[in-house]
Amino acid sequence: MVMNPEACKSKSSIKAGKRMALIALAATWLVLPLHGQQASDAASINGASSAEPQGTATDQQSQQEIMDELAAMKKRIEQLEGELKKHEAEGQPTTVVHTAKAGTPLAAPPGTFAATAASAEAVAVAAPPATSETKPAKAEPFAFADWTWLNGNPRTKEPAFDSKFFTPEIRADVAYHYDFNHPKDDTIGGSSEVFRSNEVSLTHLGVGGDFHYDHVRARVLSQIGLYSTATPRNDASTARGQWDLANAYRYVNEAYGGYHFDALHGINVDAGIFLSYVGLFSFYQFDNWAYQPSYVSSNTPWFFTGMRIQVFPTEKLKIEPWIINGWQSYGRFNGRLGFGGQILYRPTGWLEILSNNYGAGADALGIPTRTRYHTDNSVEVKYYDHPERFLDKMAFSLTGDAGCESGGGVNCTGNRKNAQGQVVAFKQSFLGFMLYNRWWFHKDRYGFTLGGGKINNPGRYLVLLPPINGATAASGTPYFTENPGDPFKAWDMSATYDYMPSQYITFRWEFNHRHANVPYWSGPGGITPAGGNQGPAGSMVTGFIPDLRHTEDRATMAILVKF
Repeated sequence: MVMNPEACKSKSSIKAGKRMALIALAATWLVLPLHGQQASDAASINGASSAEPQGTATDQQSQQEIMDELAAMKKRIEQLEGELKKHEAEGQPTTVVHTAKAGTPLAAPPGTFAATAASAEAVAVAAPPATSETKPAKAEPFAFADWTWLNGNPRTKEPAFDSKFFTPEIRADVAYHYDFNHPKDDTIGGSSEVFRSNEVSLTHLGVGGDFHYDHVRARVLSQIGLYSTATPRNDASTARGQWDLANAYRYVNEAYGGYHFDALHGINVDAGIFLSYVGLFSFYQFDNWAYQPSYVSSNTPWFFTGMRIQVFPTEKLKIEPWIINGWQSYGRFNGRLGFGGQILYRPTGWLEILSNNYGAGADALGIPTRTRYHTDNSVEVKYYDHPERFLDKMAFSLTGDAGCESGGGVNCTGNRKNAQGQVVAFKQSFLGFMLYNRWWFHKDRYGFTLGGGKINNPGRYLVLLPPINGATAASGTPYFTENPGDPFKAWDMSATYDYMPSQYITFRWEFNHRHANVPYWSGPGGITPAGGNQGPAGSMVTGFIPDLRHTEDRATMAILVKF
């Protein structure tokens, strides 16, 4: 008898058929001796004593043929098992055609082995293949590529420690800055990152991390070091009302809590103090290609206080609305909140398109009718990527910002005059750009960046106020006014060299040249009255004139750590 079973469609079907075939063999082995014994007994009963030797010989011959067939079938089954294992090892489809050798009759009584083998074959063919009905998980946002090359994005590829509940984060920014203007009070103005000259300074020590459990999330990071005094002084909203918001939030850099919803590719709802990222550069120098960013970043907000909603419609797109107290403010400047949002699109691993927008906020202290608008747009392109070469990567970032204020004696379009030719509403606007190019060498161990930018900000509403005699954004100073119509144009350039022996540390050397069309940078005479600050913050001091210059050249050496 020739056996030609159909192709098996799954591993489970093949194994089931093999088990049934082995059972059939065992059953046949038990049945055949019994059948032979029954035949011998029948011959004796019928009195065929003369034929007994011949009958016995015939029975023995039949049993020997059956045993030979069983041995052949066993050998064939072992051969099929070997072929199955070979297919599984090679990852090939487990389709096997069973063929018994033709011309070899199986001398077995009807209804024994042949019937059982056919039943085993039917069971093997009829067994349904195993299938999986589980849904594939949605892709994590932006997880399809490595983004550590981006300006404004940390380059750590994995945390030093992690757990189901908490991912710690520690940051240290320690720097030495040398101002070639040699201010005698060691005070550097016009920067939101650099504050003291010819000294080793702890700019920032951040300790905290991310909490995450059962879809609930929270983040906290401390603000210890010079940031704890420099950041609050640029927020004028703290002068409105009580409870000293500047001190209440002084040592908190980021602090928010929220919830993650498993809708689309993820939705996060957070409330508290969070980073703004307007201007592309991160608040943390470790994340950036340069230590001192150009004016578009240095003069725009580093933080927002309020609520944000991060919506990820796809793994390549984020839409993030903001409902916030105001433009880099702990509280409200006037009677209404500010609104804005971010759109982040990363279509491929070598391109990022980013847009931050803000509007409707009344962000001039004591002028409730003045409204601010701002748009910030960046593109980052990695145009060369050859990790096998010494020069292994090149990328550039381009950022352009535009904004204005309207109402309360200023407008967005131009100076407005009355019938007598007097200006009754000055143009109050912001226009700027910055461009950086980055080179990586020797498997990202070394980095070099060239860049710079330019701004025009008539009215100076985004220009950082020099801290003359302790002046703050709330106090102002008569030595550097920020009135409608006051001109301010500036440009800068920088060169940065990084040594990165580990993903957790950067040794940085940088040179900066900055220029303004009005005296702005600290000169040799400094910006602090003799004997220290006198009178109310930012007030006029008899006989004191701050030394302000058009140009500043500065060298920086920094050690930046992130765990």
